[in-house]
Amino acid sequence: MAIRTITKDPMLRLLLAAMVLAAFFPATGTWRSAAQMAANLGIFFLFLANGMRIARSEIASGIANWRFFLPLTLWMFGAMSGVGLALSHAGEAILPPLLAVGFLYLGALPTTVQSSTSYSSLAGGNIALSVIAAASMSILGVFISVPIFLSLGGSGEGMVGNDALIKIILILILPFAIGQLVQSKSAAFIAQQKPRIVWLDRLIIAFAVYVAFSGAVEQGIWTRIDGWGWAVTMGLVTLFLVVGHAGAWFAPAGLGLPRQDRIAFLFAGAQKSAAIGAPLATVLFEPAAAGFIVLPLLLYHFFQLVLAAPLATRLAARSALRPDASGYDAPTTRS
Repeated sequence: MAIRTITKDPMLRLLLAAMVLAAFFPATGTWRSAAQMAANLGIFFLFLANGMRIARSEIASGIANWRFFLPLTLWMFGAMSGVGLALSHAGEAILPPLLAVGFLYLGALPTTVQSSTSYSSLAGGNIALSVIAAASMSILGVFISVPIFLSLGGSGEGMVGNDALIKIILILILPFAIGQLVQSKSAAFIAQQKPRIVWLDRLIIAFAVYVAFSGAVEQGIWTRIDGWGWAVTMGLVTLFLVVGHAGAWFAPAGLGLPRQDRIAFLFAGAQKSAAIGAPLATVLFEPAAAGFIVLPLLLYHFFQLVLAAPLATRLAARSALRPDASGYDAPTTRS
């Protein structure tokens, strides 16, 4: 089931196609500058569309439900960033510096929107809460992922300068703010064009991955990472995935959340967004650095899809058998 879900996922197919295209036909020379400009323009429209379609009422609801969203925020941007920092240090002695930094970058990113809500729904989670959580965390990530990344030591070859921060404001935050301002006038148009906008989003994200990975190919990613390096990278990504999902399930256990809310917390708290991470890296880093830094994110995105489908199915089956309002499975016998 997991493999069928992956092969049918259009976003994953586009990401793989972008990486293969970059491997054989990377954007170099004058084409690289043009491709970077095109990617930046696409990212501007991506965040403009996000601002136009994420309702302000959803953001307000997320802020109001502090009992759920405060722990989720602390887990996603605090604990997960800490795990990313630890794995970054663990890989420093074996992996290229930029690749090791990629684990810290991965930890500082927000959750996905589409897959976290889809799998939460499949698992029997709180759908409304999942939607609000995914939207709110994605918005918050645009503002705080980079400061978290920098405060935890994201530097070296991938150092972020003032020019990059200005680009973040102009290409990510400004269009989102414009989208929010014109939302009431554009809501009907966005609703009518939703299928086309979804595909436009996917193509823009895939193109950002193509530009980033082209830089890594130009810098000799296949020779700078040997077989052992690839094995270590995938091992660390797998460890991150296990820690992320286990922590996102058990962290809210003491909050007394209903099981449906815990499922929403799990998928929102453990997944990481390529839709935010890839465009952000393209804006934030030089192409030569971006391809290495996003590699852990792209592997994590693939692995989280492998895990999500069977995990959601298992949770749905257990919820149907023994749901309990306290957030735990009820005992098999009752007094």
